[in-house]
Amino acid sequence: MNEYIALDIGGTKFMVASYTDTLEEIKRVKYDTPEDLDEGINLLHRMIGEVSGKPGPAGIGAAIGGPLDHVKGIVSPLHQQQWREIPLKDIMEKQWGCPFHVDVDTNVAALGEYHLGNYNHEKFLYITLSTGMGGGYIIGGKVYRGFNGNHPEVGHQTINSWCRHPEKVQCECGSPDCLEALVSGNAIRRIYGKPAEELDSEEWSEVIYNLGQGLRNIATIMTPDIVVFGGGISFGAGEPFIRKIEAEMKRQLTLAKPPLLALSKLGYDTAISGAAYIAKNGL
Repeated sequence: MNEYIALDIGGTKFMVASYTDTLEEIKRVKYDTPEDLDEGINLLHRMIGEVSGKPGPAGIGAAIGGPLDHVKGIVSPLHQQQWREIPLKDIMEKQWGCPFHVDVDTNVAALGEYHLGNYNHEKFLYITLSTGMGGGYIIGGKVYRGFNGNHPEVGHQTINSWCRHPEKVQCECGSPDCLEALVSGNAIRRIYGKPAEELDSEEWSEVIYNLGQGLRNIATIMTPDIVVFGGGISFGAGEPFIRKIEAEMKRQLTLAKPPLLALSKLGYDTAISGAAYIAKNGL
């Protein structure tokens, strides 16, 4: 029986799991992310060894922060300071002797959600709303890639925003007025001085308004059939939150048909599940 290994390589934690041929999880381990590059690479090898059996993995898939080259497997995750131009594909294939596939975590999460969640929509957009805001766009079951392999940065659009503290709106990408800088976990802490779960109804109204404007742009320009939300903020706020941003989106949406909005079926496991999917099926 073939065994596949999934890596979720984050800025604060590493998660590695093994899966069967039918992508049923066998074993999972999790450790804090080391600051040192060599220590991080060695830890990943050790974690793969912890979860894999004989004769070793038939394939390895990885979700990691961008930017990266998904074809060459060269990664430079922004939140890991020493990881710059790292040939992760070459490192892993040399060590483990099997195919290795890697992509931006939101693309991997989108693939996992779409295929393992058994959706049948032609144009499928996955948005994660947690520390930051990102998305993966699936068309016909495959990741949509734009010029030079780029994927749509749904969190880095400008909207007609509503915010009581405009002087505190500053995106980590360097732009002063991205949607992410208004609605992500880091943005909420910066603007309101507290985590999302502590916002009052008026503060939530601002977040919902701004997200609704962003979704209106997405619906008009990208015309997805469905938008699925994952990430800590989405799950913390739950179904009522989804319905409120849906209403806000529809309020000013005039030319395009509104997409369906839904919460992720895979919960917090979209990235690791997506990594298992690409370990077996590639990109």
